[in-house]
Formats: sequence, C-alpha cells, structure tokens
Amino acid sequence: MHILVSNDDGVYAPGLHVLVEHLKAAGHRCTVVAPDRNRSGASNSLTLDRPLDAILHSSGYFGIDGTPTDCVHLGVSGLFSEGDIPDMVVSGINAGANLGDDVVYSGTVAAATEGRHLKYPPIAVSTADYHPTHYETAALVVVDLVANIRSLNVAPRTVINVNVPDCPMNQLAGTQITRLGHRSAGEPPIPSDDPRGRTRYWIAAVGEAKDRGEGTDFYAVEHNHVAITPLKLDMTRYEDLEAVGDWLEGSL
Repeated sequence: MHILVSNDDGVYAPGLHVLVEHLKAAGHRCTVVAPDRNRSGASNSLTLDRPLDAILHSSGYFGIDGTPTDCVHLGVSGLFSEGDIPDMVVSGINAGANLGDDVVYSGTVAAATEGRHLKYPPIAVSTADYHPTHYETAALVVVDLVANIRSLNVAPRTVINVNVPDCPMNQLAGTQITRLGHRSAGEPPIPSDDPRGRTRYWIAAVGEAKDRGEGTDFYAVEHNHVAITPLKLDMTRYEDLEAVGDWLEGSL
C-alpha cells in the first residue's frame, strides 16, 4: 500500500514519526507531506494568497509552509508524478483527542478529508492526551485498520476518525463504533494587552463534553475503548429540507 501521511502537529511531531515507522514496518510505502510547524485548528483551510514552499528534509519528509489541507492537496496532485498517486491518506498521530465538535476545527481530520477521492477511505488518528506517552498504541491500531481497509464497504468520501486512549496496547478495553458526541460552547476569548497598549485575544479552551453518553466517542474513550467514527462530508440536513421550504414560502 502507498500511504500519504500528514498531520496538523507539524513535520517534526513525534506522533508522525511513530506512525510512519510502524506503517513501514508493516510493509507499506509512506510518503510524508506535513506542515512545517504546528497548524492545529486550521480545519479545511487552503492557502490562496501566496505560493507554498515545499522543503525536502533529510528524513525524506516534505515540510510545507501551509495548512494540513494544503499538504495533502500537494501530496495527491502536485508534488509527484501523475502515476504515483497514493492509495490512501492517514493523518496523525495527533497529540490530543478529536472528539465530537472538535472535528469541525481539526487539522488532523481536515488532512484526512483531503484524501477522500483516493482508492481507500482516509483515516484520521488521535491519541486522547495532549502529552502522550503511548503513541505506539495508536500506531498499532492504525496498522491493523490499514491491513483490513480493502474490505471496508462504506459510501464514497467517508472519513474514518479514530481516537485512542493513551495507554499501553494491552490495557485497551476494546474498540467501539461510535457517533460524534457534542460539546458545550467554548470558553470566551481571553484578552491581553501587548507592550504597545493594544488589546489582543487568545482563543480559549473548548467547551466541556455535553453529549457524552453511551454510544458517543467521548464515552468510548473515557471507558478506555478505541473510538472509531465514520464521518460523512455531505452536510445537507435532508430532514429539514421540507421545513425550510415551507418557511421560505411564508417569508418571500
């Protein structure tokens, strides 16, 4: 399997290196195209106001001065010969979970999403700790998923979002197929004054998990299970088409 590996933590992130090492050990060919620095929270943004630099590092990894989406876009359709298209994208291993509403902002999920047109469904993988000590567990989970990806029968443009507890492999309680939970609204921005007297703002912490019951990705990870959530990119809310149509008839 030819796998394009990316992330949002940057080309030097330890989770990226552990993931590549394990995929290669399993016999896969890995091409790495990742941001040149941490781009967490970049979501599906593309850089359109300037050209991008692609720097080949001594590791053989490409570092891009852009977003995770930029990286996979270049890796799939720009950096390499036309006949050298990867079979799939694996994005991660992210330091910190991407649960519930996190997927809206996640650069890890966005990088995977950009691989939605390839031969096999893309995988986004995160470990549920901001300071992980067990990247290997998440890497082994991914290796197992990739080994069986050919038999996965899902709709086109499905993304597989994986969250792994930060623990040794033998301490995992199992795997659960989950839906996304939901968070409360995030904390308000934090103002601070710079040396020139200007007020500037730090984006604050995400909201607490509000919908975290059984069946959600939050519940699975809290109970030491790997949470695997299939994501769809068709955001149309079909059940409300009629209601919106009725509203427009009475409004316009």
